Amino acid sequence: MSETPDLDLVRDALSTSTLSHALKLIGDRWTMQILMAAFLGVKRFDDFQTRLAIPRRTLSDRLKAMVQMDMLRPRLYQERPERYGYHLTAKGMALYEATLMTWDWEHRFGENRIELPARLVHKTCGHAFLPQLACESCGESVTMRDLTMTLRPNPRLPHDTGGAMRTPKVTVSDGAMSHLALRMDRWTLMIVSAAVLGCRHFDQIAHVLRISPPLLSRRLAAMVDAGLLSVAPDREDRRRRVYLLTPSSRALFPYIVLVSTWASEHHFHEPSSIRPRHKACGKPFLPRATCGHCHERLRAWDVRFDTGEAA
Repeated sequence: MSETPDLDLVRDALSTSTLSHALKLIGDRWTMQILMAAFLGVKRFDDFQTRLAIPRRTLSDRLKAMVQMDMLRPRLYQERPERYGYHLTAKGMALYEATLMTWDWEHRFGENRIELPARLVHKTCGHAFLPQLACESCGESVTMRDLTMTLRPNPRLPHDTGGAMRTPKVTVSDGAMSHLALRMDRWTLMIVSAAVLGCRHFDQIAHVLRISPPLLSRRLAAMVDAGLLSVAPDREDRRRRVYLLTPSSRALFPYIVLVSTWASEHHFHEPSSIRPRHKACGKPFLPRATCGHCHERLRAWDVRFDTGEAA
């Protein structure tokens, strides 16, 4: 992207992106926590509640929403009283690669206070591994710097008018859970996306995200406190500040691009308005999570979780 992005184009591309619409549906920490637990084999309501320490009403609401989205399917396992287990559907399983990137982020940048498997083992090759973001066309490992972005607002997707959504206050003062809430928060991930597309000033971010200044101010302050952004005076205008991505926020990019792809392929069935291209092979970039050892694509049934204390 150029140093001065076309702000109206970025605004329209972000607001009609599959990412923005997907994060309105699953862009909160509890939904991702439920998914992570489901991939670890948790199925019953009480087990979700005990493992995640999630309020029962919140858990009930999230499970209901995930069933309505066909990410989970309830199965009766007890008749009196009626009790249901919640099983991942094919659509829910398709979020596995994005979930793996959450695990990778936590082990690289987290504070080890969230219960996660200590390591992952790829059954296909038999080795412990770290997931890598790769290009489906050429198989090469990819980072943000390996891509160019083309913006094409999609008129077939409903325009995101910034309607009502849960936007709880998010700080980093309450430990691991608040850190996770901040990283999985829709606005945090959209701010990272705006920065990827070249928006680095407060007014630019506010314009392209249609976010209120007070809310944006709180999110930026929390992200700086958490190390997700750095802030410095603008070299060309010392009265302004620039917000820059850090290694930890750049490491959220695999999750962001995989969620966007999941939404395109499995929910909206539409191309996103943000279209990356892999510089090395010249092909449109279709992201996949691969084994860092054998470089094969990762599937949920081919990965074993090893428990124990993280190294």
